[in-house]
Amino acid sequence: MIEGYVGRESVTSGGDSGGGLTVHVSTDAARFRLRFYRLGADLDLVAETGWYPGSLHLPPPHPDGVPGRASPAHGWGWPPLDLPVPTHWTPGMYLVEFVEEGGEGLPPLDAGSIEGPAREFFVVRPQRAGSRSRILYKKSTFTRHAYNRSDRPGEERAVSLYDHPVYLADAAPRGHKVSLHRPGGVIDLAYWDAPFIGWLERNDYPVEFCTDLDLHEDPELLSSYDLLLSVGHDEYWSEAMRAHAERFVHDGGNIAFLSANTCWWRIHPTDGNTAFVSDTDHHVGDEYPHLPATDQWWPAPPHGAGRPENSLTGVSFRNGGMWPSTEWPGDRPREGYTVQHADHWLFAGTGLRDGSDGGEPDRLGAGTALIGYECDGAAYAWDARGVARATGEDGTPASFLILGIHVLDPVHEDFHHFKWGHWNGPVREPGLSGPRAATMGVHTAGGTVFTAGTTDWPVVCGREQDAGVVRVTRNLLDRLRHRAARP
Repeated sequence: MIEGYVGRESVTSGGDSGGGLTVHVSTDAARFRLRFYRLGADLDLVAETGWYPGSLHLPPPHPDGVPGRASPAHGWGWPPLDLPVPTHWTPGMYLVEFVEEGGEGLPPLDAGSIEGPAREFFVVRPQRAGSRSRILYKKSTFTRHAYNRSDRPGEERAVSLYDHPVYLADAAPRGHKVSLHRPGGVIDLAYWDAPFIGWLERNDYPVEFCTDLDLHEDPELLSSYDLLLSVGHDEYWSEAMRAHAERFVHDGGNIAFLSANTCWWRIHPTDGNTAFVSDTDHHVGDEYPHLPATDQWWPAPPHGAGRPENSLTGVSFRNGGMWPSTEWPGDRPREGYTVQHADHWLFAGTGLRDGSDGGEPDRLGAGTALIGYECDGAAYAWDARGVARATGEDGTPASFLILGIHVLDPVHEDFHHFKWGHWNGPVREPGLSGPRAATMGVHTAGGTVFTAGTTDWPVVCGREQDAGVVRVTRNLLDRLRHRAARP
């Protein structure tokens, strides 16, 4: 048995000695070694260490005394092993595999098998930001840690922000707490990110990478880039992340939200930014410790942050929907987005029609599960020509143009098989125009902001399941990878 975690998921290349990556490993084997891979068009083995002495370490117990459960709120405190990050490592997304003695005969990982335990990911950033690309790919690490159950083969620990969470009622800030220093293996990266990262590299779109923590800590990070990518499931954002992203757009930077459930919960990093707290509506045992939860972005204070996420993204999960994790990723619709405004630059070269010629409008991504596991939307109303237009009553910018829409009819009548948005979306805001709908669109606020409105855009594009989605992504990257000239 072997497992581990990294001290920080973002490191800078530089120097063949001193500093760099810190790993924390626990094993019942006498010795272990580490294998390092770079994830791109392929999964390339870049280095393998010698042997290190192994030792077994236990996680801290659950602070609420839950039998047989570890703590999701405390750092697990396993001994650190510091390793240099060589200058010749190409910046990008990396995996470290923990290999116990006796397991070294196992085949190396390949691009089709990165999901699993006994491995973690981290990004290597260049010494000079923006030196390789003006596109910055943000890996949604806060969301990853919120869902990290710290399971391992033979032991379902089931501790996270959702499973046996820890709620701090008397602390400041108040809320559920999770530590970033826990093992968890590779899961979300394999599903959402890996296909898209491979597609980007195969199609000659160089990108640089960062984590949520990088964006949180560095107010000048985005100044070296022209386009920020948010990919897959990007649910948890800090105040600083919001502020830095909004200033970036105001100053002419572009953002592509190839994601959904985006910026749904506000988080507060703590413990030297090795943990975070968020006052959410997740139950602890059989109780909800605090309702309404105050770390939702859109509700007005004191019951929320009073900053609707769609003022940045154009869309919100409260106008979208999800398929439950009990049947993840669920029985999703495959009709795709009904195309609107087919003459927009985003649709150039796709051949898609919007029905303005008297025919039926085409549907982007038809036949695929483009309308993802979770999806976001804008409040909208139909005009006299049957075109969906954002009403702005939910905080969506006036310039937001709906380019694709999918009205969310329940896939199953049973509520437990399909959820409209979130309980504190339609329940707390029942008067929004129109039924909930997944919404793809674009708006300008200095720079340009595109939103896919679905978690699974990078999957459909990365696996090239739909030619239209691929061409739209190309159009998007080709246009937004350079800031427009300011007047």
